[in-house]
Amino acid sequence: MARVTVEDCIDKVENRFELVLLAGHRARLLSSGAPLTVDRDRDKNPVVALREIADQTITPDDLKEQLIHSLQKYVEVDEPEAEAVPLLSSSPAAAAVAPQSSGDDGDIQFDRMSEEDLLRGLENLAPPTETEDEGD
Repeated sequence: MARVTVEDCIDKVENRFELVLLAGHRARLLSSGAPLTVDRDRDKNPVVALREIADQTITPDDLKEQLIHSLQKYVEVDEPEAEAVPLLSSSPAAAAVAPQSSGDDGDIQFDRMSEEDLLRGLENLAPPTETEDEGD
């Protein structure tokens, strides 16, 4: 294919304006280092982009998605919804802190923990004391 024209590509991309947008985007990708899918033959990037579209080595739908993605300023990320955390009821200190439901989902109340309960819970979490043969 010595020369590529819009008529060679119009059966792949029906709208001429969309063809110009896609070929321009592909030419910018080529100039930024994207791999070629056809031989260059001393052609410049816009001609190579049109040849890729005409030879169908690159699909217009993929180019369109890449173009849209490159123009987006905010990309929405699909994050999983937060799941309810299971209640810990294995220790008395955990039971005192665990939320209590009062029937209405919007109204969550927490039990207040006294200072003695807090200290008792912390004593259970204290690391074991060192023995004489472990130290220097």
